[in-house]
Amino acid sequence: MFVPGNFHMLMNTFSNTNTNTLTSLPPSGEQSDLPLCVCFTTGALPSTICLSHTPWTSCKLRHHPRHRPPQLAQGITHDDDEEDEEPRRSGTRTLTDTHSNNATYTSLADAMLPHTQNTYWHEFSEISRYNVQLNYFEKLWAAWYAFMGNDVLATGIMSFLMHETVYFGRSLPWMLVDRIPALNKYKIQSHKVPSAKEQWDCAKLVLLSHFTVELPQIWLFHPMAQYFGLATSVPFPSILTMAYQIAIFFVLEDTWHYWMHRALHWGPLYKNIHKIHHQYSAPFGLAAEYASPIEVMILGLGTIFAPILWCALTKNLHILTMYIWIVLRLCQAIDAHSGYDFPYSLHQFLPFWAGADHHDTHHEKFIGNYSSSFRWWDYALDTESGAEAAKRRRERKAARAKAA
Repeated sequence: MFVPGNFHMLMNTFSNTNTNTLTSLPPSGEQSDLPLCVCFTTGALPSTICLSHTPWTSCKLRHHPRHRPPQLAQGITHDDDEEDEEPRRSGTRTLTDTHSNNATYTSLADAMLPHTQNTYWHEFSEISRYNVQLNYFEKLWAAWYAFMGNDVLATGIMSFLMHETVYFGRSLPWMLVDRIPALNKYKIQSHKVPSAKEQWDCAKLVLLSHFTVELPQIWLFHPMAQYFGLATSVPFPSILTMAYQIAIFFVLEDTWHYWMHRALHWGPLYKNIHKIHHQYSAPFGLAAEYASPIEVMILGLGTIFAPILWCALTKNLHILTMYIWIVLRLCQAIDAHSGYDFPYSLHQFLPFWAGADHHDTHHEKFIGNYSSSFRWWDYALDTESGAEAAKRRRERKAARAKAA
């Protein structure tokens, strides 16, 4: 089983191991019962020390560049010298390059960094060969982290590309729906169809926000999340585990969104922060993240910190669960801004689900319906908006007057 990176585990293992054994190898072909192979890897691959009790010359991982023992003593020769020469020239450091056998924190960290120029599919092939218990997607995942060799970089690139692909990929169908007259009957505000210019102007501001506000947050997410125990390892968690965690994230984010969104409708905050999001009284999918940078950060905290809070409290969260949660949250936000209410829309089957009609009314009336995913906060606190909500208030008022 692969485990997430844990530098302290590595340090503890070294502190309990004879450093003389780790910094020397017997001559080529000589048998020994001493641990000879010390493997360093990062990310989804094992980061603990793999102590093999077979000679290095017969170790099945000896040909994998990431599994070459970084502590080969100077002057030791073996039958793989020609293969090892190129990695040494390309910058591989050894523990014996330090001034002492007692390696420092810095040298150990450097030894853990991969120094290979292998292709992604080479890494995939090697992982597939020695980890047959993993499924195809787990092998793809592990190969990505092995190929990148830097967890922060690997997570950052994957997260940002995922966000952009899902956001614009999910918005595109709604842009096409706007161009199909036969579907106009399902548009909530049918007389307000966004023009191509409006959508292009919206896309430009959204892209600017993504690169200037969201990209730095995405890049800092990995080290912050791993500090609280986020896992990036394989195998993946079970579907049941991911499902109940994502359900909790939806509830927590909806609570945060309700109160922060309601606060943003307070006079000064609305005028200076939230007003830009209400530029379109009839929203469309691409406008889901059309907002000021401050609003993006405020409301985005609910999406990011709900999982981090869960991770900090339970120490049980995989980044794949986080990715699926963000994909579902993006789809929910885009669909809520789509401006269309179809007979098969989710709220037709789940009455407590907010849906497009709930948020479209918010944009039309500029007040009420502050929740993101569910309707219960607006219902409980009487902040629902629209004709039906107004009718219910009149009926309640009349009933109270009659009772008095």
